[in-house]
Amino acid sequence: MSTNAPAVTRLAVGIGCRRGASVDAIEHAVRIALGTRRIGEIAVVASIDAKRDEAGLLEFCERHGLPMRFYSADEIAHAPRVAISHRAVKHMNVDGVCEPCALLAGNAHSLIVPKTIDCGVTVAIALAHEPFAGGT
Repeated sequence: MSTNAPAVTRLAVGIGCRRGASVDAIEHAVRIALGTRRIGEIAVVASIDAKRDEAGLLEFCERHGLPMRFYSADEIAHAPRVAISHRAVKHMNVDGVCEPCALLAGNAHSLIVPKTIDCGVTVAIALAHEPFAGGT
């Protein structure tokens, strides 16, 4: 007997944030980017490895039981091209954080939600295609 249950959407969410961004600011920015989608649709969250110790980001993932992937500047440089963020260039020496990280983590070539910005947090979303790509 087959079921006609709808396919579950799996999302890869790339996040960039200012140092010290709170978990609540990150949560709010992600929910804005998700729109009508649910947190439960997120398969993976990703950011640049310089954010590996960012408490708000780690707490957000822990709060929702989400896996976190981090990418090096070199990995981000080889991601599909995205819009250039002058802030990311200045502070992280990469063209962007949230967009390329979403693409890398989702093993995707395009975004379903380009960069959104809220309270110093940037979020981009790609459909996640297994296997999820690299990162640590």
